Amino acid sequence: MTPIYPLKLRAACKDYIWGGTRLRTEYHQQSDAPKVAESWMLSNHPDGPSTIVNGEEAGTLFPDYLKKAGKQVLGTDCEKFPDFPVLVKLIDAKNKLSIQVHPDDAYARTHGGGFGKTEMWYIVDCEPGASLYYGFDHPISSGEFRERIGNNTLEEVLNRAPVHKGDVFFIEAGTLHAIGAGILLAEIQQSSNLTYRIYDYGRLGNDGKPRPLHIAQALDVTRLSRPARPTHAQGSRETEAGYSRILLASCGVFTVYEMEIREAALCADGKSFHSLVCIGGDAILAKDGRPELSFRKGDSIFVPSGFGDYTVKGDCRVLWTTV
Repeated sequence: MTPIYPLKLRAACKDYIWGGTRLRTEYHQQSDAPKVAESWMLSNHPDGPSTIVNGEEAGTLFPDYLKKAGKQVLGTDCEKFPDFPVLVKLIDAKNKLSIQVHPDDAYARTHGGGFGKTEMWYIVDCEPGASLYYGFDHPISSGEFRERIGNNTLEEVLNRAPVHKGDVFFIEAGTLHAIGAGILLAEIQQSSNLTYRIYDYGRLGNDGKPRPLHIAQALDVTRLSRPARPTHAQGSRETEAGYSRILLASCGVFTVYEMEIREAALCADGKSFHSLVCIGGDAILAKDGRPELSFRKGDSIFVPSGFGDYTVKGDCRVLWTTV
């Protein structure tokens, strides 16, 4: 029987042309590449699975663990999903990302399989004056969209949003977007790697060639309107004995809180797993009769559904994700 205990995960790191070095130097991510653009902190995706680093399952890829442990470690709220539904990343955008869009589930199923991609961004840190693109600044027609892609004037009609620490952007599938330079953020998303690149500023990839665009697909799926959600947390900060938390965003796939913890009593019941990604400080996860698990800034912990009551003690800030 597969042991049920909190898993510390090593992230799969991605070396993209726009990335920086902060995830290595400040968040302790392990990569031999010169840049660490993304760290896939909790990932069951074949393009970058996480690896368990503690306990009896040390060295096991997270997807292999799930195959052995079964869906009970995910909880009853995950039964509606054919596969593990969530992917959690840290992203260091030293330079701006391409203008892009992601499909919804229905389009993804008929064009490549798997999930579509609705995601949420939490701004962990940013340079003064940093901004990003988030939808259009006014509704446009499909004809104008196509024309502006063709003549490289698309940026003129995009909604440029200034960013600040703690801002939240909920990117529904079909929302055109682009992370700007000088932003470090956490991304909680559906477990998908389907991206349709619309415009890349004429840059060359690592191979010296222009990176491919996906114009036809983008024309199919992009919502030609302003984004509907505001750029702040969905809830208000709640203060409890030993910790505070704020609901960042909730949808049919994930619910995410930012938590500031000195001591918090939590419970992973039979409904869902817990994901804790530490974005500041350090702490210990403890449960009576079990070894303590220490973690620090840049660590990712997966607490299986059904693990029951546990306590986090220390001085830390975490993104707590569940389904």
